[in-house]
Amino acid sequence: MNIQIQQIAERLKGLRDALKLSEADCAQACGISPALYQQYESGESDIPVSFLYRFSSVYQIELTTLLTGDVPHMRGYSVTRQGTGSVVERRKEYRYQALNESFIHKKAQPFVVTVDANPDYDAGVGYQHEGQEFNLVLSGKLQLVLNEKALILNEGDSIWFDSSLPHRMRALEGKEARFLAMIFKTEQ
Repeated sequence: MNIQIQQIAERLKGLRDALKLSEADCAQACGISPALYQQYESGESDIPVSFLYRFSSVYQIELTTLLTGDVPHMRGYSVTRQGTGSVVERRKEYRYQALNESFIHKKAQPFVVTVDANPDYDAGVGYQHEGQEFNLVLSGKLQLVLNEKALILNEGDSIWFDSSLPHRMRALEGKEARFLAMIFKTEQ
C-alpha cells in the first residue's frame, strides 16, 4: 500500500472526526457513494485529487493540508524555492509538486506535474473537478484528452479549460512531460 495514500486517508478520517460528521455525510456532500468514501478513508483505494479538491472545497480546508498535513499560514506572500515544494505521487504516472503550500486562503492551486513516459498506460475516463484549470507545458510533448477530444501540446503551449469536463494527460514520444497546472476554485 502506498504510504502517501494511507497518510491522506488518515487525515480524511481525522478531519471527519474533528467535524463530527459520519462517512455517509461526507460521501453525500462530495457526491460519491458511502462505499467509495469508505474505501478512500480506509486507504484501500487510490484517492483521486479531484475528490480531495472537492472535499477541501466543501469543508473549506486547504488542499495542501489534505495532501501533506501542513497547515498554510502565510498571508501577504509565499515563496517556494526551486526543488522545495512537496512532491505527492498520486498515481504511478503522475507526480505533483506543490508550489504554494504556505499561503492561506488560496484562490488557485499551482503544481508542477510530471507525467511519466509509459506507452502502455491507459488513462481511462480521466478526472473531473470543480473550477477551471490552466496548463502550460514546460518540457516534453503532452496529449491532453479533454471531454474525449485529443489535443497535442508541445513545450510552451498552454490551455485553459473548464475542469468539470473529463480530462487526462499522457506523455508522448517515450519521454516524460512536465507542465505547470493552475487549478482555480469556483467562487462560493
